[in-house]
Amino acid sequence: MKSILVAAAVGLVVSILFTPYLIKVFSKQGFGQEIREEVQKSHSSKRGTPTMGGMAILVAMWVGYLATHVTVSDALPSITALLVLGLTTMLGVVGFLDDFIKIRKRRNLGLNKTAKLVGQMLSSVLFAVLALQFADRNGFTPASDNLSFIRDINVVSFGLIGFVVFAYVAISGWSNAVNFTDGMDGLAGGTAAMVLASYVLISFWQFRNSCQLASELGPACYQVRDPLDVAVVSAAAMGSCVGFLWWNAAPAKIFMGDTGSLAIGGLVAGLSMTTRTELLMIVIGGLFVVEALSVVLQIVVFRTSRRRLFRMAPFHHHFELAGWAETSVIIRFWILGAISCLFGVGLFYADWLSLAGGT
Repeated sequence: MKSILVAAAVGLVVSILFTPYLIKVFSKQGFGQEIREEVQKSHSSKRGTPTMGGMAILVAMWVGYLATHVTVSDALPSITALLVLGLTTMLGVVGFLDDFIKIRKRRNLGLNKTAKLVGQMLSSVLFAVLALQFADRNGFTPASDNLSFIRDINVVSFGLIGFVVFAYVAISGWSNAVNFTDGMDGLAGGTAAMVLASYVLISFWQFRNSCQLASELGPACYQVRDPLDVAVVSAAAMGSCVGFLWWNAAPAKIFMGDTGSLAIGGLVAGLSMTTRTELLMIVIGGLFVVEALSVVLQIVVFRTSRRRLFRMAPFHHHFELAGWAETSVIIRFWILGAISCLFGVGLFYADWLSLAGGT
């Protein structure tokens, strides 16, 4: 428990202190955000706000995690945690390149779709292949080639190739979903902090009830590798997001940019696979799912009927163009995100109760 608290605290402090440094440097270099033409009327004042603030989240997350292992943990960093951190960082690099091109070319379009998909594919394939290696003495690998809800669904097995394809779909899907959500001050960062807090609880509970430590629980124990270290990663990332939110909340002094949103999307995807909660993540990250679906539905409806389903997609802009104040949209969406997290964690705990009660 101490390691989780240290990771969260260090991530929080580093993020709070490092972000204003980035604001100063990026402002001096002219690394400002370009604004979509469709929302220029309501967001014109944000033009030029420093972006690529996701660098602060990534740095604080790594520092929080490593500081924990240096100060309070006797164990070496686990392969599971390093794979999740590596996936997050690789997607952060893809996002950084996207942001940097936008800044240099003074437009709201960075990497083209092909380049971004290639970056996501390389990150996903590398993670997926490695995550099925490195079995511990109990035979548990960082991820499983079975589809999972709260535990592995053994009747649905992908095999190596199938899991690589699944991982690519999941990782690119979640990174794009968080990216769509990042359109208002603090919306993606606040929601991500709640999702990561949920995974702190989930992975710590898996550690307390892992089959290695609590085999007497029978079917209620969790067959996962390195759950405590995954909880440390989640805590460090949660603290980093909260610290960044201090500067990113309305009115934002800096945006996370694709550097942050793609990285966070990869992080939550990696956490869902290493905790065997891939389908549960759809519930916990429900707000991200709705934002992504709003974009898909907008495109489908427009191409089939030449009409718009929403005033603008992603979904949060629909309410903004309907006259809602930006802060009202953000707070209400945070509430929806919190409800999704609570419901997801509730399902997770209910599953444990149902199985533990039968032992």
